Amino acid sequence: MFRILCLWLLLLPASRAQEPLVLYYNERPPYLMGAPDGGVHGLTADPATAAFAGAGVPTHWMRAPSNRQLALLQEGGQRCAVGWFRNAERERYAKFSRPIYQDLPLVAIVRDDFVIRGAATLQRLVAMRNLVVLVKEKYSYGGYVDDALAKARPTRISTTAESVVMMAMIGAHRADLMFLASEEADYLLQLAELRDKRLRVLRLLDVPTGERRHIMCSKDVSDDIMQRLDKEIALKLGGQ
Repeated sequence: MFRILCLWLLLLPASRAQEPLVLYYNERPPYLMGAPDGGVHGLTADPATAAFAGAGVPTHWMRAPSNRQLALLQEGGQRCAVGWFRNAERERYAKFSRPIYQDLPLVAIVRDDFVIRGAATLQRLVAMRNLVVLVKEKYSYGGYVDDALAKARPTRISTTAESVVMMAMIGAHRADLMFLASEEADYLLQLAELRDKRLRVLRLLDVPTGERRHIMCSKDVSDDIMQRLDKEIALKLGGQ
């Protein structure tokens, strides 16, 4: 019995190491879309799934709101979230993989009756008098846009709602505009529930190439796992 107990104790850490790592996501087409089989697919989900599989790390997808994902990663544990921008604040409590996807440039979503037609610079846009911008709470739009909003200080309304609900809020005159990556805007504007909201895309002439998205993990996720992920990402995506 003593020998059996010793063998069990030796094997316990190895068995725990094989427990699936939790991958958090929120439903956000075309980046992250839950499937009936329990999997998740999309522009960031697919490369993340491939990277973990190639690295030999078992995972389990779990749906959670964006702010909840950040809170869970700060708590620690074997947890990661998929498709997040990297910034200094998040680096305090999380580890980041190599980029798994790079967005197309951001655009603004406005109503058909918005005063500016066609295209504009972000600097001109955020400096408009009485402008109301709808933003997602605790969300980063990338350094260029975040800095422009901080300097111009337009009126901001924060929400925890997902992008499709935010677009409906623009259509309902709750705010004047919001920001989205081009591919997300194109996808969502085709949805039936948004077709009667009289929305359009306003191109931003001075906004640089879209931000890179990463797998963001708790500090408790080992450096070995992060290195294996980075190796797979480099092999499959060229390291972006």
